[in-house]
Amino acid sequence: MNTNAVIAIHGGAGTILRASLAASAEAEYHAALHAVLSAGQRVLADGGSALDAVSEAVRLLEDCPLFNAGRGAVYTAAGTHELDAAIMDGSTLEAGAVCCVKRVRNPVLAARSVLERSEHVLFTGEGAESFAAAQGLEFVEPAYFDTEARHRQWLLARDQQRAMLDHDGASLAASSSSTSTAAHEPTPHEPIDPNRKFGTVGAVALDRHGHVAAATSTGGVTNKQVGRVGDTPLIGAGCYADDATCAVSTTGSGEMFMRMVAAYDVAAQMAYRNVSLHDAAHDVVMNRLPKIDGRGGLIAVDARGNIALPFNTEGMYRGFARVGETPVTAIYR
Repeated sequence: MNTNAVIAIHGGAGTILRASLAASAEAEYHAALHAVLSAGQRVLADGGSALDAVSEAVRLLEDCPLFNAGRGAVYTAAGTHELDAAIMDGSTLEAGAVCCVKRVRNPVLAARSVLERSEHVLFTGEGAESFAAAQGLEFVEPAYFDTEARHRQWLLARDQQRAMLDHDGASLAASSSSTSTAAHEPTPHEPIDPNRKFGTVGAVALDRHGHVAAATSTGGVTNKQVGRVGDTPLIGAGCYADDATCAVSTTGSGEMFMRMVAAYDVAAQMAYRNVSLHDAAHDVVMNRLPKIDGRGGLIAVDARGNIALPFNTEGMYRGFARVGETPVTAIYR
């Protein structure tokens, strides 16, 4: 029986917002991360599997409008939402993923259904929604995912006719609100600058039986072309788990993480170079990704309970919780 059961989560990485950040905004993010970690920690403490723990953690992150996944997802160029998620079980190497879903409340649960109830790994669009409906998962109207802050970001991005990564546009929305007709509306404040932010969410865990698992979910990028898919639902790019090495969930410039097969690269370096989790994760994030202008970070855990949370941006919403210990949350370096 493993006594090092632990869960780690992330909620996106980016550049620290230095200007006019209220302490209450920072506290809100810490509180949200703490609540999610506590829930995942309880699953592990009760003897639940790593797969159960990451499922619950990412489900809660999807339900929290502070993060770009599920409710609070960013808008496409068409003013819609397209959601992606993946999950992987390190004990069996089984995986499930969905992409471009529009009405599934919790894409991570749809991904898990694919893992458990299908011979396939990845479903997209209408096929993914049909499969999720057949499994009895909860559906919502597309407007459920809307938030006013994300909508303002999209309007600004659309007006500028450019795609902006994840939460991009919120800082601009804040700075322009004083001169806009919407000046009376609440201004979005985030500890990490939404103009330079990668907003995926994810979780990795090690359970008491020595098994690892990973899950990742996202709403994509603001004003993205309809049908664009990033690294999140691609096994090996945004999500990977293998008991023999580690579990990984990434957040960052999706195309670069796809080209680098970043999540799998951490596990591969452990297996083939015989390096530690820390050294493998550090090499991918600090050395390999920057060579192709890849920005962001990842969270990872190995079968001995070691964790790594490297990022090459100024900050990353993150935290971890070992069973029996107080959860730790962080934003800045």
